[in-house]
This record gives sequence, structure tokens and C-alpha cells, in this order.
Amino acid sequence: MPFYRSVGQIPDKRHTQFRQADGSLYSEELMGQEGFSSDSSLLYHRFRPTAISASTEHRPERVEPAPNHPLKPRHFRTHKLDAAGDAVFGRNHLLSNADVRISYAVADRPSPLYRNAIGDECIYVESGAARVETSFGALDVGQGDYLIMPMSTIYRVLPQGDEPLRTLVVESTGHITPPKRYLSVRGQFLEHSPYCERDIRGPEEPLLVEDEDVDVYVQHRGRGSATLWTKFTYAHHPFDVAGWDGCLYPWVFSIHDYEPITGRIHQPPPAHQVFQGPNFVVCNFVPRKVDYHPDAIPVPYNHHNVDSDEVMFYCGGNYEARRGSGIEQGSISLHPSGFTHGPQPGAAERSIGAESFDELAVMVDTFRPLELCEPALDVEDTNYAWTWNRDPA
Repeated sequence: MPFYRSVGQIPDKRHTQFRQADGSLYSEELMGQEGFSSDSSLLYHRFRPTAISASTEHRPERVEPAPNHPLKPRHFRTHKLDAAGDAVFGRNHLLSNADVRISYAVADRPSPLYRNAIGDECIYVESGAARVETSFGALDVGQGDYLIMPMSTIYRVLPQGDEPLRTLVVESTGHITPPKRYLSVRGQFLEHSPYCERDIRGPEEPLLVEDEDVDVYVQHRGRGSATLWTKFTYAHHPFDVAGWDGCLYPWVFSIHDYEPITGRIHQPPPAHQVFQGPNFVVCNFVPRKVDYHPDAIPVPYNHHNVDSDEVMFYCGGNYEARRGSGIEQGSISLHPSGFTHGPQPGAAERSIGAESFDELAVMVDTFRPLELCEPALDVEDTNYAWTWNRDPA
């Protein structure tokens, strides 16, 4: 995380005596990445964060991915995934590889306490609102918010209001950060970055929840690339943190605060990048003025990213390059390596002379092939691959 934050009560000097009102010591927890060699935060618990009274195996329903074979571009309609649940166990896994898993969830009830011990999560809110409670404090999220949840943070998601919470979830096997080219060597956002520290929201105050014998579900690594689940029962609630400071914590950034980079001719996706992860990137496409060269063609040119699969989540406005393809609100397209993709027939001609686009989309490019999970195949538009054969509308 690019900047330091301090919340609640902390001592003047780290790793020194810090006592509660009854004279007992607060219990320190250093949460850090890459051993002791990267970003970290120091949390002060009222009780021991190590005290568990039970550890039991948990077995959620497994989803086995299958190769995209025969190879073809695909279109999935996530709004047909109507079964509501919570924001953790209600995730419909759609696409995955060894580096990342992409899921969609419709949540209408609180999630259990949960910890992802495999990697960071990027949660994008398509619609609805929620309060996300964590060991670091609470965060309120709504439409257009990205929530970056660091690996092994304990949290739960509480939907708010009458509308279900719809989220796109990107689970990494490592850490998700702003692109390095946006940051100085000391971690400050540089002047050419399309967002900065002022756009980021973090927890403001501790939660200090009191409870005993509290269950936390942990997703963790197994043999090879296998994922296992364990249910810990903690002697005391993990949200007993009186204060913390450091550079590692959950944070929120709104897609509506992203300042698009434009040019005289069409700008490729790296101009739209918002995050990076191990062997994948996240980009977003927002309403913006488009190319202003007198002979510009504002929609993308046909392209084949030979090293990557492209996933596009369409979450608002009108995406000009896909008009006539059946793409709608909540659609996800997959354009795999080995397939040249581009605008639908007629889109290039229609775009000439346009001054702005009103579109909202989240893109994930992966550098290893994505496999298909059953929930995605259940809502696939099987005609999508042939839509480039149609005459212009």
C-alpha cells in the first residue's frame, strides 16, 4: 500500500509495553508481506490473536474448472446467476488458472468471518451497498467501488439496504497493488498516475467487538495448487483491535475517481490499468472523451494479445465496440489467446466522429490461459463466438 496510516490507540514506540486500563499488556500482531521484508502493519489486540479453541475441516462444494476447448471466445450473462447467498460462500466461480480466480456473487445476507490465506482479493461492487468489517476497522462500499483486501485479513461483508449486493471478485495467489509505473521508489503516486492517495479510503476507527468462541473460515493452500478450508474457533473475537499503524490494510478506490488517459489516436489497455497482480492486470474503462485526431477511429482495432486471455466485465453505460453482440449489463466476455478479437461489424464506422464514450467496464488480463467453471457454462451465450459474422446493424 502506498502510504502510512494510523488508527486508534498505539504506543509512542513499537514493540514496547502498551497497557490496557486494567494494567494488562495489549497483545501485538505484526501482519506483514514477504516475511519481514515488505509492507506491514502492527495491530494491538485486547486478547491474544493466537488463542484458538478448535480447528475443524470445512468442505464447501468444489468447482472443477475445465479447459476452454475447443477454443473460442465466450460470453457469460452473470445476471442469470440469481441464487442469492452471502458474499463469500455465495461466490459463483467462473474462470480460473494457477494465478487468479474470477467469481460473481449476489449477496442478500451477512457473510461469516472469513480469511483468505492464499492471496489478496479485489472486490468490485457492480450494484448495491455493504459495510465490510475487518480487524482494521470498517469500510462502507457502494456501486463502482473496488475493495482491495490484503491476504489473511479477517473480514465479513454485511449488505446494506433493500438491493442485493452484486460483486465481481478477483482472488489472487499473491498481492494486488497499484501499477509500479504509477509509484515513486518510496511508494508515492506520481503525477502521471490516473489516481492518487486522496482518492483512497481506509478504515477510520477500530471496531472493538466483544465476543467469545467465534468461528472464522480460512481458505488456505493445500498440496500443489489445491485449495483447502479450515474453520477456526477463536477464544475471543478477532475484531478486538484497539489501534494499529502501518502500510498494509484494506482500502477502497472508486472507479468514478479514475481519471482516464486519452490521446489523439486510440489508447491501448495499459492506459486504462488500475491494479497489477502476479501474472495478471486489472484495467477499467470509464466515461471519457475519445480520440481527437481528425481521422481517428475511436473504437479498438482488432488485436491478438498472444500472451494473455482478456476478460471484460460490462457494468454500465454503452460499450460501443460490442454493440450487436448480445452484451448487456453484467455480461462477461472471454477473448482467449489464440483468437484475434476486435470490434463488432460496423462498430468502427459508427464510432467515427464520436467525441465521448459513456461506458463502464472492468477488464482482467491474465498471462496464463483461463479455464471455465460450471457456473459460467450454465449462463453462457453460446452464439457469441459467431457474432463477428453478422452484417453491420
